[in-house]
Amino acid sequence: MKKALRTEAKHMLQSLTGVEKHNIEKKQAKALFESTLWSEAQTIGVTISRGFEWDTKHIIESGWEQGKQMVVPKCNPEEKSMQFYRLNDFQQLETVYFGLQEPKPSATEAVSPDQIDLLLVPGLLFNTNGYRLGFGGGYYDRFLANFKGNTIMVASKQQKCESIPVEAFDCPVQYVLTEEGMKQSK
Repeated sequence: MKKALRTEAKHMLQSLTGVEKHNIEKKQAKALFESTLWSEAQTIGVTISRGFEWDTKHIIESGWEQGKQMVVPKCNPEEKSMQFYRLNDFQQLETVYFGLQEPKPSATEAVSPDQIDLLLVPGLLFNTNGYRLGFGGGYYDRFLANFKGNTIMVASKQQKCESIPVEAFDCPVQYVLTEEGMKQSK
């Protein structure tokens, strides 16, 4: 069921026109940057988006402009774990498997999870309880299991799906941010 839901969600996101995607991203960014969660956070974790995913580069650039520490994950496929690294410049990234961009550990500084105030969590679908259907690697659920900071999934209202299968190891996010604003999970 998860595989079919992922395929359907990806298709829906890929079918958005450039103008539709841009308009949604503008509303997402406005709600994010006006939130208390953003203004109070000093260190913010975010993935480097690609393809049909919601653009995170402008979020990173806005964080830099506001003097925030922006940190991005590097995945360890053997352990299915993530380590976040401080990103000061997009030149500190390298392209790894599946075209993902991740920090070069030799060019950046590792940051412990307890230093991250706010984490923007990627996903394909979400429900009102904050559970999300990710891309299938389980990296974020493993990381969230012990994460103490605030968590937000950036999405579109079209990604809401109450029939997401939830398993014992799934970790909900505290907030979901769409073009309609920020909503706390139930």
